[in-house]
Amino acid sequence: MIEHQIVDILLVEDNPCDAELTQRALKECNASAIVGVVTNGGEALDFLLAQGAFSHRDVVENPRVIFLDLKMPRVGGLECLRKIRTTEQISSVPVVILSSSAEEYDVMESYGLGANSYIVKPVDHDDFFETVVNVGNYWLSMNRVPSLAALPTADR
Repeated sequence: MIEHQIVDILLVEDNPCDAELTQRALKECNASAIVGVVTNGGEALDFLLAQGAFSHRDVVENPRVIFLDLKMPRVGGLECLRKIRTTEQISSVPVVILSSSAEEYDVMESYGLGANSYIVKPVDHDDFFETVVNVGNYWLSMNRVPSLAALPTADR
């Protein structure tokens, strides 16, 4: 369960080993970053929209970026991405696909649905860690996203 109402990165990953390694790599590139982890697209949407188990959450700001796996139970990554891009209050949140799939269909479909980036998870543990550190550095240090709080009230 996510402990914070506001997270910098929402990690949507059903593999506990990949989730733990990703969290460690993200902490290395930014120790103060708050990473929230959910295990499928349905939980991600509940968090983002403050519903279900996350109905207590005050939707103050969206995550700076979502790292989204594709192949998950319940609600998969493509379905989750489709819903994010068609829901006004969360449609501008950057989504990075972080998947073990290198299938051209998955890459094309992800970009067609509005993914901001597609990263294939390296199989090697050290390569995976380094890749996440590099991707995390970009999204946490270099990239700028608008704050929901900074938007005019009529746009919320």
